[in-house]
Amino acid sequence: MTAFDFLALKAEGPVAVVSLARPPVNSVSQAMYRELKQLFSEPERHVPGAKAIVLAGEGKHFCAGNDLHEFGTLTPENSDERMAEVRAAFFAIQDCPLPVVGAVHGAALGTGLAMAASCDFVVAADNARFGTPEVSVGIMGGARHLARLVPEPLVRWMYFTAEPIDVQRLAALGGVVEVVPADELLDRARAHADLIVRHSAAAIKMAKRSLNAIETMDLQPGYEFEQGLTGELSAHPDSLEARRATLERRKPQYTEG
Repeated sequence: MTAFDFLALKAEGPVAVVSLARPPVNSVSQAMYRELKQLFSEPERHVPGAKAIVLAGEGKHFCAGNDLHEFGTLTPENSDERMAEVRAAFFAIQDCPLPVVGAVHGAALGTGLAMAASCDFVVAADNARFGTPEVSVGIMGGARHLARLVPEPLVRWMYFTAEPIDVQRLAALGGVVEVVPADELLDRARAHADLIVRHSAAAIKMAKRSLNAIETMDLQPGYEFEQGLTGELSAHPDSLEARRATLERRKPQYTEG
């Protein structure tokens, strides 16, 4: 596995755990954005053999936002280059060819919330809180990511007020799939990842491609797109094996794990 300065990697069979590792609160610098983009754009290079990734944070918090000391040097002249690196990191998580399970504890604020919302789904500790403090620190961004987790009226309330919400409220809105005690967070996130990686690698990657593409489509063109992927996948040996195993009521033996 690749060594990074601000990301800690641990492989556990077909599940890789990637932890944000920039103490004390995992605030994100430009260099850390570049590492996130590098890893999630090419997971097969950095965590070979992984079929799913758990994204977590070391220490007391998942991620409390941007490094405001570095962010304080932002100007209209240097903002285009810096913002491009920020976008590239978030989009790499969202577009990662492998499913990404967020494991969030403590604060997920600003950049932390955007990273969590870029995951395919989130498992959260009972001490987690989510917020978009951008207005309070004089910047913009994060509202569109927040809209993946909560309805629009709450997006606007959270964004205008810069007030965070606790995980129980987010869970009631369907923004996280499970709330667990903090000391069980990684185990439960890995358990959800294990439910994914029991399937064929080919089908998992195709499902990720499908879900990302249809998220913003209407029903009919979205389903047509899915049908096209069914045709593309149908001749793959693992697709044939999955159907045979289902009919024969046995565990499938996939060529790609």
